[in-house]
Amino acid sequence: MPINQIETQLEAITTTIACLEKQKTCDPEMLEKLKIERERLLKELNVHNI
Repeated sequence: MPINQIETQLEAITTTIACLEKQKTCDPEMLEKLKIERERLLKELNVHNI
């Protein structure tokens, strides 16, 4: 997948995570899945935490 698409997905997921964390009725399972996907994208872009 081209890097620009990955960066766009990463931005969208990060924004969604931030919005969900602010909501009091957020689904913890969905939030965890989004965080896992965000980590996967960061690793794919080679900018993950070491």
